[in-house]
Amino acid sequence: MMIAAENIHKSFGSLEVLKGVDFSANKGEVVAITGASGAGKTTLLQVLGTLSSPDSGTLVIDGTSVSGLSAKELAAFRCRRIGFVFQAHHLLPEFDAVENVMIPALIAGRSAADAREDAKALLCDLGLSGRLDHKPSQLSGGEQQRVAIARAVINRPAVLFADEPTGNLDSRTKEEIHKLFFDLRDRIGQTTVIVTHDPALAGLCDRAMVMKDGLFV
Repeated sequence: MMIAAENIHKSFGSLEVLKGVDFSANKGEVVAITGASGAGKTTLLQVLGTLSSPDSGTLVIDGTSVSGLSAKELAAFRCRRIGFVFQAHHLLPEFDAVENVMIPALIAGRSAADAREDAKALLCDLGLSGRLDHKPSQLSGGEQQRVAIARAVINRPAVLFADEPTGNLDSRTKEEIHKLFFDLRDRIGQTTVIVTHDPALAGLCDRAMVMKDGLFV
């Protein structure tokens, strides 16, 4: 089991968003989480990705009980074992594609030369060999998302979390990005959890789970 979350509760003030959620995913599995806006999907993704702490419940990722980690240990674990892709690309505008992808590798302590070579190889694998020195403003939305995906997987994370990764893209680019998640799974073997409103993407996944009012239905 790559992810095992049990009885996850999360409230914001008096609003209970997650009401005792259980979730699990196996190694190499691609799982979609769907449901209406406000169902709790993104909050759950943030808890599973250790970006937000649950009020109660347990979370084990790749054999590590993350609730027992200090803030410093958790940051190091997240850097090594978890990757994130969001609807907004969050690329740094002053850096080119290669430099953006290198950042997590540098944070993880890899040498600049190693990080640069790995970033270039990943971007070439993702069809961006002609865009390596382009800054985000010089890239299309689909190209920016490919850079963001390369950045998310440069440390070969055990788990990749994606929040509406194709929400801002046209239909053709969506299909290309959808295929990319499965190509990466086959190549790197990471578990992938995707929050999406896109039925086409959900239909491609190994499992699609529906949230409503803070629980799976």
